Amino acid sequence: MIQFFAPDIERTLSLPESDSQHCVRVLRRRPGDIVEVIDGCGNTYTCRLVDAHSKHASVEIIEKRVQPLPWNYNITIAVAPTKLMDRMEWMVEKLVELGVNRIVPLLCEHSERKEIKTERLEKIAVSAMKQSLKATMPIIDPMTPIKEFASSLDNDVDKFVAYCDKTIERVLLSQAIEQNRDTVVLIGPEGDFSPSEIEMLLGNGFKPVSLGDCRLRTETAAVNACDTIHIVNQLKL
Repeated sequence: MIQFFAPDIERTLSLPESDSQHCVRVLRRRPGDIVEVIDGCGNTYTCRLVDAHSKHASVEIIEKRVQPLPWNYNITIAVAPTKLMDRMEWMVEKLVELGVNRIVPLLCEHSERKEIKTERLEKIAVSAMKQSLKATMPIIDPMTPIKEFASSLDNDVDKFVAYCDKTIERVLLSQAIEQNRDTVVLIGPEGDFSPSEIEMLLGNGFKPVSLGDCRLRTETAAVNACDTIHIVNQLKL
């Protein structure tokens, strides 16, 4: 199944230029053909192509369906962006494919990258959303200072920080997760979190966890954490 993304489909009854080109020029869809459209807000539309224009293909909505996410808890992965942007892009793609509600780029003391443009990441997220047959676009925050993010969270969210310092008592993330709970996991930069940041996080209710005995790259750790949350929630305990 091929899905097209049009966030304003109900208002405009047309596909954006990129999806119009894919629909008309690449897939050679013609007036009268049936296409599936998602709006990124959890809705799927069965549409009939009316005008096969390569820049603004117009459609008629035949049916609208609510398509909820296949999990009933929220996953937030907050991660210090990698120095190489292609690794960050790969991470966003895989997180969206696995299933994530929110991605927060963190600005930390040891951050290799101090600025980030979310436009490219959002395009990758849209592609991954369509490829994995979801209809809800995850939120991608702008770069956020770690202290600001930590203090913004509600107390009823389960909060974890993956930390490499073995002098601090940690448990495996898989053993710390409770099923059907909104969960936030923080992943540090290549140089890890600073001691003062860890002290601040612990003071804000974060629990230190380990992702296993192997040392993981930042982007791999983020994907590992997201997948672990889903696996634990899928177990029948």
